[in-house]
Amino acid sequence: MIAKGSLNRPLLVILVTVMLDAVGMGLVLPVLPKLLREVSHQPNVAGHFGYFLSVYALMQFVFSPILGALSDRFGRRPVLLVSLAGAAVDYTLMAVAPTLGLLYVGRVIAGITGANMAVATAYLADISTEEDRAGRYGLLNASFGVGFVVGPMLGGLVGAYSSRYPFLAAALFNGLNFLLGYFVLPESHLAERKSFTLPHLNPFRSLRWVFGLRGVLPFVLVYTIICCVAQVPSTIWVIYGEDRFGWDTRTVGLSFAFFGILFAAAQAFLTGRLSALWGERGALLVALLADNAGFLMMGFATRGWMPFAICILLAVGGIAMPALQALLSKEVGEDQQGELQGTLVALMSLATIAGPVLVTTLYDSSRDTFPGLVWICGSVVYLACFPIFWYGRSRRTGDHLGAPTRALEDPAGSGERPSLLAANRPGDSPEVDA
Repeated sequence: MIAKGSLNRPLLVILVTVMLDAVGMGLVLPVLPKLLREVSHQPNVAGHFGYFLSVYALMQFVFSPILGALSDRFGRRPVLLVSLAGAAVDYTLMAVAPTLGLLYVGRVIAGITGANMAVATAYLADISTEEDRAGRYGLLNASFGVGFVVGPMLGGLVGAYSSRYPFLAAALFNGLNFLLGYFVLPESHLAERKSFTLPHLNPFRSLRWVFGLRGVLPFVLVYTIICCVAQVPSTIWVIYGEDRFGWDTRTVGLSFAFFGILFAAAQAFLTGRLSALWGERGALLVALLADNAGFLMMGFATRGWMPFAICILLAVGGIAMPALQALLSKEVGEDQQGELQGTLVALMSLATIAGPVLVTTLYDSSRDTFPGLVWICGSVVYLACFPIFWYGRSRRTGDHLGAPTRALEDPAGSGERPSLLAANRPGDSPEVDA
């Protein structure tokens, strides 16, 4: 097994793997509408583009828990390698696909192979101590953020020559990623030949399982709310910038790059420090407050420079995810890390399936009267996190939120941390049989 704690080769390799994976995904985004127009011979491809987003998210929802559970049983490395090899083949297929139907087939495969983020996250949990996990999840998200800044920039440059070239470049990056994993990445989790039946392949089984853990339920609900609210900026950022501030394509690109840099910096340098200073719950609370304030400001922003300033708050809000992942990873066994992370990715994918349609519908209905309404509504939904967060905090007193809170939570200074799973009634099982 791999030694946990220090900055080691497996950690560096998995971070590079995630970054290259993000570069491959980001490469195709700038040219995907153009390729759809070429293949469908239709000038308006908004409907197809929306379906492409939904199909990808649907496949991630279905297959993230499956890949996570498979990695629990057979090991992280083989599942990750098969996924990377499949992605390379898929992007090659999309690069030469002559019909719209084959593009959809490629998009389905891309969603399946893109579910490997659950395996990468479980790998990181394997090689990290509980104290290091929040910071390392931040590094993982930062690596993904860097890749997602570099990918669209390269895709825009390469796509100027042909809409097919970015797909070939993405295939190349995934091929390099496969070789890196094959020759350098060691296994982090011993395969366990436990029973694996068809119910394990049901994505809703993992949802029942994780929602059945009453101790972690508040934080799973917070995670779900964050995933839903995140659909607002991811869906209408470009449209809102053009309508509200008169942004051109160059300004839109600059805003993405600026936010990506801030997001990566926050993930890399803030998550671990805030978690060490105030605990994962403290870091989570700071992130929720920052993101909520950012949404409110976006709703009332009137000048084109304001979103750039607000990006600072939104980037700080991004540390909520690694803080939550660290909290949740402590509450399941080592043999269930893959299933947990797969379930979290599935929840995010589920929000991505319906979220864009709801967000664009609300924006279209209020654009002429109050275009910022969709941001305000997102902020209102965000408010539900705080009572849930407080309820979850009140159920457990081990993690600190600063010296004054520690004194209230543990006046004897014992430092004991009761387990969330121990809060279940005697005889309760964290697993649910399908």
